[in-house]
Amino acid sequence: MRRCEGFTLVETMVVMVIMAVLGALAYPSYAGYMVRTHRVEAQVALLETMQDQERYYSLHNAYLPFSADSSGEDEKRFRWWLGSTPQRSAYELSAQPCDNQPLQSCIQVRAVPGTSRVDARFRDPDCETLTLTSTGEHGAGGRTKGCWP
Repeated sequence: MRRCEGFTLVETMVVMVIMAVLGALAYPSYAGYMVRTHRVEAQVALLETMQDQERYYSLHNAYLPFSADSSGEDEKRFRWWLGSTPQRSAYELSAQPCDNQPLQSCIQVRAVPGTSRVDARFRDPDCETLTLTSTGEHGAGGRTKGCWP
């Protein structure tokens, strides 16, 4: 009588179930890590954009609003996406005057997650839109704590 070496169907199925359970446990942690990574990337972009706004202000005595729809040569100096291409970006950047303040005294830079111009699948339910003003105030979707270090 000859004995066959190998795995039975039951053994293979048990291994597959174990791998599925481990994957189901690990995926939420990985997804949370990716959201936090993109959020930090957006915070860095907001800080860099605000530095560019301050340089522009020192030359022109006014801040410069911009968005993805901007067509002027000066507005195009500011990137409205993060990363290498807009399609790979998780956030869309824009700048506008602060609420109830003239453009010469305050500007607010915003990072909006998952718009139609960037990766529309990306969501940041905890912090939503990140903001930074030229007065140094930062916020997130109406929250002021927990989303900025």
